[in-house]
Amino acid sequence: MSEPTPSRRRILVWDLPTRLFHWLLVLGVLGSWLTAEVFRDVDFVWHKRIGICILGLLLFRLLWGFVGGRHSRFASFLPGPRRLFAYLKVFALRDGARHAGHNPLGALSVVALLLSLLVQVASGLLVDDGILAAGPLAKLVDGEVRGLAGLVHSVNFNILLALIGLHLLAIAYYAVWRRQNLVGAMITGQAAGLPAAEQGSAPGFGRFLLAAALATGAVIAIVEGLPAWLPPAGIGDFNFD
Repeated sequence: MSEPTPSRRRILVWDLPTRLFHWLLVLGVLGSWLTAEVFRDVDFVWHKRIGICILGLLLFRLLWGFVGGRHSRFASFLPGPRRLFAYLKVFALRDGARHAGHNPLGALSVVALLLSLLVQVASGLLVDDGILAAGPLAKLVDGEVRGLAGLVHSVNFNILLALIGLHLLAIAYYAVWRRQNLVGAMITGQAAGLPAAEQGSAPGFGRFLLAAALATGAVIAIVEGLPAWLPPAGIGDFNFD
């Protein structure tokens, strides 16, 4: 049997934990939006629960960015200025260079999304509107900080939606113009038309369990531990001195 041609050869790009993180995060963000904008009058408890799950996913991804598979590590895809400008020169070309993992623009998009999500979750931990929503750490800060957290949570949500929109447009652009199935690669973990030298790696299950356990422990320490360890802020929002 003949070997597949380079255009048809499929190689591993994304390891399984990275793919699980990606799709669980998609579900988490969708659920967070639904419970905040569509079903907000029903119960905000689920919005908080989903936010805590997203925090765990983000912490896991931060860890996995150092110990995960080849193309999942930050060191493999964060671009320097020279690499970024070189990619911009061929960005509009239909047959431009293909990347096994994130291309330089995609890498910046991923970083922006992760940072925006971290800001959204962090502000959600502190927000308290006095009616429905009260983050698990809201009692640890004064009213001014809670108000600022609410403002950041609201404004950053729109920024997050814009970043998600750009992300979807980029996926459509690569699918239609560059003929690259980025969604398929994130489902199967494999992509075609790449040199064998770009073969990714699949870390052992023990490394995944360790990263997941550390992320879970960190979430418990933040959400359950900090309110127990730290004294609550003063009840009043004003200083009467």
